[in-house]
Amino acid sequence: MKKEKAKPQVTYVRKRLPSTPVPREREGSPWTGLWAVVTKEMADHLTSVRMHILEVLIALTAIGTVYAAVSSGNVRASGNEFLFLKLFTTAKKPLPSFVDFLGFLVPLIAIALAFDAVNGEFSRHTLPRVLSQPIYRDALLMGKFLAGLFTQALIYSVIWLLVFGLGIVTLGIPPTGEEVGRALWLLLGTVFYGGIWMALALLFSVVFRSPATAALASIATWLFFTVFWDVIAAGLSQVLAPVRYGTLEEIVRQTNTLLALSRMAPGVLFSEIVIALLYPTVRTLSFVLPVQAQGAILGTPLPLSQSVMLIWPHLTGLIAANLLLFALAYVLFQRQEVRA
Repeated sequence: MKKEKAKPQVTYVRKRLPSTPVPREREGSPWTGLWAVVTKEMADHLTSVRMHILEVLIALTAIGTVYAAVSSGNVRASGNEFLFLKLFTTAKKPLPSFVDFLGFLVPLIAIALAFDAVNGEFSRHTLPRVLSQPIYRDALLMGKFLAGLFTQALIYSVIWLLVFGLGIVTLGIPPTGEEVGRALWLLLGTVFYGGIWMALALLFSVVFRSPATAALASIATWLFFTVFWDVIAAGLSQVLAPVRYGTLEEIVRQTNTLLALSRMAPGVLFSEIVIALLYPTVRTLSFVLPVQAQGAILGTPLPLSQSVMLIWPHLTGLIAANLLLFALAYVLFQRQEVRA
């Protein structure tokens, strides 16, 4: 009998599919450790060398502006009506007024507090160590933002108290309740105005790994809106709303377009808040025809509630810009890879 040939055994190798990691659900609240980050960041801000430099600038700002306002003679000559508000707006060459100094000082303080908030953690290789603790990225970024905002509020409150204290000593009279209220609303607007530049610096701190690049990009953006945006807005208004026949409707349309475009700059919103609060006789911040102003008693100061109604859209715009920039930084930070 012929032997049957043994059939070769065929082994089937099952090809393994690449395993996909199963996403783990978060345990607990994403804001766990938020206030620990806030207190730690505020302690770092208040004990840093840059804060000591800012303290010197704060003292020089308060003393210099009050001295310039009192020595100019315009404050005492104006009578007792809104006397303390004139400490904020009166200038004497070569020193600018207090609000002019704020327009320069606030963005620099805000950028200095946040330009290395995230990339500094990367460069020091401390970010993986922080995130290994029971702290999520949500709490880390929100804590850094809130710490910078609270630090700014503390700095500006000290400046306000110094100005009012020196004003009481030099003028010999206390401020009225309405003057204090207007100053507090101005303080609130200043905090949110600084919050825009701090959120922008925080965004660039997430985008760029170099703190120097983030600081340069933040300062360049500030200079763009401060120096060049007025020229760009004027050119865009002539393109979007040209004056062909010189009619009143065309002129009004172009003026309103220019005003709307210029208000895209945070500095313009802040300057209009300053005008409405520190000059109580201002009744509108928009373009008004003489026909529309009929019946208004010119020179009569508005109550505080009416002035707040004037600046309410501006405050809303500043707060919205804070939230928008922080949300953009939040999304980008969540998508970044953090390696140990």
